[in-house]
This record gives sequence, structure tokens and C-alpha cells, in this order.
Amino acid sequence: MSRRRIALSVAAGVVVLGAAGAFALAHAGEQPPALADSTARYTAPDGDRDGSLTFVTDVTASSGVKSVKVLAWPENSSFAEKQLTTKDMAAAEPAVCESSGEDTVRCTYTAEVTASDAESSPRGRWHIAVLATAQDGTTTLNTEASDFTVR
Repeated sequence: MSRRRIALSVAAGVVVLGAAGAFALAHAGEQPPALADSTARYTAPDGDRDGSLTFVTDVTASSGVKSVKVLAWPENSSFAEKQLTTKDMAAAEPAVCESSGEDTVRCTYTAEVTASDAESSPRGRWHIAVLATAQDGTTTLNTEASDFTVR
């Protein structure tokens, strides 16, 4: 093989590898948001004191986090048979998020639980569903990000 062909082959290989690397980097930037360290704490009302539900999660998205929505649902509900979808989460309530790192936010959702809320709620295990949306439009739906029990 002539030196010219070898040089052209090497140059073509560098272009192909460079394009593959750029494609991989572009794909890495489009990764959906990631949830971590999700916890839920339910406190039942007691006497004249209201209870509460608090959910906390860390969300990481390379393009930034646009929104995080939260929905608590009882295990013995229609959602157990028919999986929750992003459409179901459209009316879910937003969590409040604060920066906790370069691409990470810590999101907190808190709801007051009155005695009448607790009385009318199904007993047993409940799940927290989370829909995280990144600035680039990618989403992550975790239908069982955390659990708690209503007694």
C-alpha cells in the first residue's frame, strides 16, 4: 500500500471515530433525569393536630431540571392494575426543588393531612409516583419511587 492510501485510510478512520464520539456525547447529553435517595414520611393526624406527607428525592439531569411532579396512590387502586402514565401525572402536584449540585436538585413535596383526609383514605401501603422533566424535554416516570403506610 502506498503512503498516500495509508494516510487516507487513517484520516477516514479518525473522521469516523470522531463522528461516533460526537454522537455518543450528544446522546449522553440527552439522558433522562435520574432519581436518587427518594424517601417518604407519613404522619397521621393526632387529636387536633393535622398530619403530613413529606416526600424528598434528588433529581439529576445534565440539561437541568424543569419540573418534578408527585402523586401518592394507594396500592389497592386502579393504578395497580393499569400502570400510571405521564398523561396521568399531568395533574399531579409539583415538588419544590432547590439546587444541591452542578446538575442535581433536591425536591421536596409536602401535603397536609387533615383528620377527614385520613378517615377517607384507604388503609395500607401507598406508593409515591414521580414524573421528572429535564430542560431538554426528556422525562423519567417512576411509579413507585417510595412507599409509606396509612394505618
